[in-house]
Amino acid sequence: MKISVLKLSCVCLLLMFCMSSTLVFAAQKVNINKATAVELVTLKGVGEKTALSIIEYRETHGLFKSIEDIVNVKGVGQKSFAKLAELITVTDEAPKQ
Repeated sequence: MKISVLKLSCVCLLLMFCMSSTLVFAAQKVNINKATAVELVTLKGVGEKTALSIIEYRETHGLFKSIEDIVNVKGVGQKSFAKLAELITVTDEAPKQ
């Protein structure tokens, strides 16, 4: 009986942690004009290679004018953009209250 309660407690703590970290990440968009590779890989579907491609594209072609411009980066297509659209920005936005 004690083992079951302990397992349940661990699962509840893990769930609470996951939910709270998701809320933290969702509260602030990633600025693709300023983000480091470390910040970019926090985005769903963006790995190290894609993060480096985003930075390389930005350095070669200049700042992104709109979030839609990210589809010009090798490895980022329309499907990837659809997943990223709500998570990225090209401006410094204040969190909505």
